[in-house]
Amino acid sequence: MPEVPATTDVVIVGAGPTGLALACTLAASGVSFVLVDRLVEAANTSRAAVIHARTLEVLDDLQVTPRLHEQGRIVSRFTVRDRDRVLATIRFDSLPTRYPYTLMVPQQITEAILLQRLRELGGTVHRPYSIGDVRQGEDGVLVTLDADGAPAHTVRARYLVGADGMHSAVRERAGIGFTGDKYAQSFVLADVRMDWPIPADEVMLFFAPDGLVVVAPLPGDDYRIVATMDDAPEVPGLDDVQALLDTRGPAARAARVHEMVWSSRFRVHHRLADRYRAGRILLAGDAAHVHSPAGGQGMNTGIQDALVLGRALSAIARDKADERVLDQYEATRRRVAERVVAFTHRMTKAATLRGSRSRAVRNAVVRAIGRVPAIPRALATELSGLNNREAIAAGAR
Repeated sequence: MPEVPATTDVVIVGAGPTGLALACTLAASGVSFVLVDRLVEAANTSRAAVIHARTLEVLDDLQVTPRLHEQGRIVSRFTVRDRDRVLATIRFDSLPTRYPYTLMVPQQITEAILLQRLRELGGTVHRPYSIGDVRQGEDGVLVTLDADGAPAHTVRARYLVGADGMHSAVRERAGIGFTGDKYAQSFVLADVRMDWPIPADEVMLFFAPDGLVVVAPLPGDDYRIVATMDDAPEVPGLDDVQALLDTRGPAARAARVHEMVWSSRFRVHHRLADRYRAGRILLAGDAAHVHSPAGGQGMNTGIQDALVLGRALSAIARDKADERVLDQYEATRRRVAERVVAFTHRMTKAATLRGSRSRAVRNAVVRAIGRVPAIPRALATELSGLNNREAIAAGAR
């Protein structure tokens, strides 16, 4: 692997989908960067799996979307259910886009495709490096990168970008607050192989007295399960997932899980960075916003952050644009994240109601609004990210 250079235009910390998309955008524009990650190798678990229409649109610019299609599974609708009753259906196949659907792709595949494209553009990821000291001056940032058993590297850059997740070291060094809270419930995340009685061309959200369960088809024979539990086991097993589906999923024809591919327990926060910019330090992705997985918008919002920020930084480095484009990035993308955090929080609170009367009212309301065509269309547009087209265009100017 090449040595870390001493000077560059941009240091990017975090080689998840956000950091990789940002690096690809800079590389395609001829802007120098250093992309580092604290892990020895990329994570091989699937985590995020939903790629919405707007993200497919913006990734077209990086020549990535066709490769994602080769590896993904097209899903045309999202349904909200109470056991065997369909309360509402949100369709994506009439959206005003050349990608009128959701594409299901496990995150490690998305990262592998972005990394392949980055290497084609001449870029690489430097591992394993954690961020140490950060000193910011009028004309640049001095960043110390630490590696176990190796001398520290000092890199002078014009800008530093934190794409290093919820526990962002960059955000901490910049002194930027991360306002919000966490949900009381824990979440189960599992990829399984199972006999499933519902056609595999939709994502399903099931309401239940004990909490929600989401079932989404993945490429091949896998399904993604996301569910709330008061106290989930650290590593959920096949019996745990089967019990969730037995008590919350379809009842007339039950699902039968026969293989566990991967599982995890996690806690979910809903938080938003107080700022996206502190001088020459910027935030993107989960370093700037985290929220409920309801709607599958987290990775999508981060990748869209990256494309907007990459264009803004490229305009400064290549076209001598005024640095106020970074303020515009902050204003437009933070406004988008604020809406996503609020929207997913409302979805999660509604889905996890416990009282029988509250649940009955919720179900009646969901069924009623599902019969008004304009409302499912609006929800499909919101989930797909197409409402963010204007924000992405504005942030790139």
